[in-house]
Amino acid sequence: MRHRFRFLLSTALLTTVLAAVSVLPAAPAGAAAGPPRFTYQVRGVTAAQLGRTWHRGCPVGPGRLRSIKLVHWGFDGRVHRGEIVVHERVVRNVVYVFGKAFAARFPIRRMRTLAEYGGSDTAAMADDNTSAFNCRGVTGNAGVVSQHSYGDAVDINTLENPYVDVSGRVHPAAGAKFLDRRRRAPGMLHSGDAVTTAMRHVGWAWGARWAHPDYQHFSANGR
Repeated sequence: MRHRFRFLLSTALLTTVLAAVSVLPAAPAGAAAGPPRFTYQVRGVTAAQLGRTWHRGCPVGPGRLRSIKLVHWGFDGRVHRGEIVVHERVVRNVVYVFGKAFAARFPIRRMRTLAEYGGSDTAAMADDNTSAFNCRGVTGNAGVVSQHSYGDAVDINTLENPYVDVSGRVHPAAGAKFLDRRRRAPGMLHSGDAVTTAMRHVGWAWGARWAHPDYQHFSANGR
């Protein structure tokens, strides 16, 4: 019991520290505005906040998940605020990756939790949403548990980086025009860019290497 208490305390302390160090103070009145800076906040989540993305029987409970609210560049060239839910053990990795993406001004269309889409991966992909946790089956193969159910997989710019399932169907359908990866449209992921390089640095694998490629998908265990 004592060891469990220490673990819980250290986890809570880590979350507090991450949240505290990530919020930068406002510039003094009259000071010249500098370039936009990457900021983020980490918080715990409840079952109510997770909505339909979580239910009893999921491999990870709400207590092991964290919400990261962070800034990102949009397709309009402006800084936006987004939110993503991940497993507590990958918070540092996810913050590192999106920090590198921000520094490179890599555009992200939108970043909303899947709870805002009622847990519908189809709706989220059609909306070109970037997200992580969602307790569900694999799109196109619902009998297999998706790695997103564990909170250690991220999908980025789903339209510009579509997924081709085992039947050859493209998700989202509108993403078919981006299957030609020779294109260099904004938001597309390519080997050696800021995002794929950062993912490789933290040890995450990219679904683009699969026989049925998932260009939007990165995961801690390569699944």
